[in-house]
Amino acid sequence: MTIRTVVWGENIHERVNEVVRSIYPDGMHTTIAAALNADDAITASTATLQEPEHGLTEARLEETDVLVWWGHKDHGAVEDEVVERVARRVWEGMGLIVLHSGHFSKPFKRLMGTPCALKWREAGERERIWTVNPGHPIAAGVPENFVLENEEMYGEFFSVPEPLETVFISWFAGGEVFRSGLTWRRGAGNIFYFRPGHETYPTYHDATVQKVIQNAVRWAYNPQPAFAGIHEAPNVPVDKALEPITERGPKLHKADEEGYR
Repeated sequence: MTIRTVVWGENIHERVNEVVRSIYPDGMHTTIAAALNADDAITASTATLQEPEHGLTEARLEETDVLVWWGHKDHGAVEDEVVERVARRVWEGMGLIVLHSGHFSKPFKRLMGTPCALKWREAGERERIWTVNPGHPIAAGVPENFVLENEEMYGEFFSVPEPLETVFISWFAGGEVFRSGLTWRRGAGNIFYFRPGHETYPTYHDATVQKVIQNAVRWAYNPQPAFAGIHEAPNVPVDKALEPITERGPKLHKADEEGYR
């Protein structure tokens, strides 16, 4: 079975900005999905902000192994119910790949629990991306470093939790550096943030960038069944204890009564 992947795109800039439309006439999400579909291990489809429930119904997310997210102009338009739905699926084991300005997206901030803020400058400057963890699966087939001639600068400090792993670090022509490829685990779900992808530059047409995203989807995929039990907080009866015990002292709850949340 291939890795069932949904590429979610905000799909605003492509419709209102001529420069972005000229680079991505069918939308950035479509370009990214096409690159993923070039990998025989991945089957990618798309969803956008404008669709009912943003294209992320409960049924669709239940059938999604990895979700790829790009947003920028209108993070606030994403419905909170959908955000919680995405977070629940990540906790259950769905992989999440967050791209570029998706660092401010509601799902990413919900899962990180921090501001996810950074410095930025839109000057089309050169970005050199260094592979600092060459043995990591996301770096497979990626050179020691590669250059994007025109990109938006993101600079430290990046206010995210300490990552599980740092795979890439970027240097920009203006002098700033940025941790541009980071991983986390939330519940049973693997998360990867990848920095490049400003909409006015052809970043997602770059073969190395596409390779990284392909690798990230493969890495984020969890072949285990959804860990639905992660949401449960059962009240274990005394007579169900693994070792015999005697109940002692007062308590708040009756047998089988749910706890407070």
